[in-house]
Amino acid sequence: MTNVRAPAVAGMFYPGDPEGLGRLVAELTAELPVGPAPFKAIVAPHAGYPYSGPVAGTAYAAVRHLAGRIRRVVLLGPAHRMGFRGIAVPGADALATPLGTVPVDRDAVAGCLELPGVHLLDQAFAGEHALEVHLPFLQHLFPGIGLVPLLVGDTRPEHVDRVLQRLWDGPETLIVVSSDLSHYQDYETARRLDLETSQAIEALQGHRLNGHFACGFLPLSGLLRRAVALDLRATTLDLRNSGDTAGGRDRVVGYGAYGFEYAATARLADPLRARLLETARQALAVAAATGRVAEVDVADYPLALRAVRRTFVTLTRGGQLRGCIGTLTATTPLVLDVVGNVFRAAMQDPRFGPVTAEEAAEIEVSISILSHPRPIAFTGEAHLLEQLRPEVDGVILRDGNRQALFLPKVWHDLPLPAQFLRQLKLKAGLSPDHASPTLQALRFTTETFPAGG
Repeated sequence: MTNVRAPAVAGMFYPGDPEGLGRLVAELTAELPVGPAPFKAIVAPHAGYPYSGPVAGTAYAAVRHLAGRIRRVVLLGPAHRMGFRGIAVPGADALATPLGTVPVDRDAVAGCLELPGVHLLDQAFAGEHALEVHLPFLQHLFPGIGLVPLLVGDTRPEHVDRVLQRLWDGPETLIVVSSDLSHYQDYETARRLDLETSQAIEALQGHRLNGHFACGFLPLSGLLRRAVALDLRATTLDLRNSGDTAGGRDRVVGYGAYGFEYAATARLADPLRARLLETARQALAVAAATGRVAEVDVADYPLALRAVRRTFVTLTRGGQLRGCIGTLTATTPLVLDVVGNVFRAAMQDPRFGPVTAEEAAEIEVSISILSHPRPIAFTGEAHLLEQLRPEVDGVILRDGNRQALFLPKVWHDLPLPAQFLRQLKLKAGLSPDHASPTLQALRFTTETFPAGG
């Protein structure tokens, strides 16, 4: 006989009648404020639907177009009802909601149980809502999936990462992390804390998170470790709190929706690209005319253009380089980082004089959004050259206080890895044949637009 775990919070956190629940979930996932993307993972909140449902709906709407592809969902969330060490999986064969049952992928669960710290612990799921509130969304969008439900107790992010490595697989598997953000702060304090959390997520800096910022910080931090290892880009899709949805503003709970996609193929929607390029051109005109950085109100821009990013701005005139400067640390919203780098490329690139107002009208601007730099492990120059990916990798080379960077588009002019590395050494102030045990190389990818810029 199939072992089915009955719903614990139906009729409380979400409607208990199938018709009303199905209608509500359809409404919550109907509108997508940004274009669809091939997200490998999402983060969504788990409070009652009147409070967090609209934000969770944003996260699920962002993967709605993947309905024909997703065959399995790995669902992780924090345990609220029972304290325990490690990561818990249920003994049930299926989990039920008023919409029916979701089968548990018992083979995947068995694989998880082979890992240290993963336990069969049915008691942890008794009365727990962190995973259950996601099930109606999954049933509506991805009928027939297999589910891997994981409750995260007292453990380390690297243990969560280890489970994710086991379950990651390809595009048929979607990772979902369940977490609310700040709890029971006043409205403005919550907005400040939740923005800080969002920026940590976008920068893939899980070490900045704790229970003060997000109840699901442990599964979330594990996901961020995997995102660093696999070069994913995180984007805030929605950021509100209960004061924005269905409650008062004296004691609110924060909610965020986030999407994770592979950085090598990540792409801003065309309207967002167009707006960012227009802002960059206006910033160039201001810099050339006044010698100052253009003033930009970040609140006027969509969330995707406020995401914390590393960027480079390249200026060309008549096909010739006229300035190129960027940032290597993700601390600033995308639009502000671009505006600042436009100013520095136009006015402070030491290879060129300041751009004049007459020149500005003839200059073309291109923007490169950099992924997270990842170290390349190598035993010598030949080994390093073998690992470089022409046309794909941007490379940072470091030794002591000397450092240089080439964007991937430099491969167009230096197509051979040995030639590429030699010139990068020269740019860093090193000799072309420089070899040292302290030499470091890091790779990154970019989204550059306009194409060929």
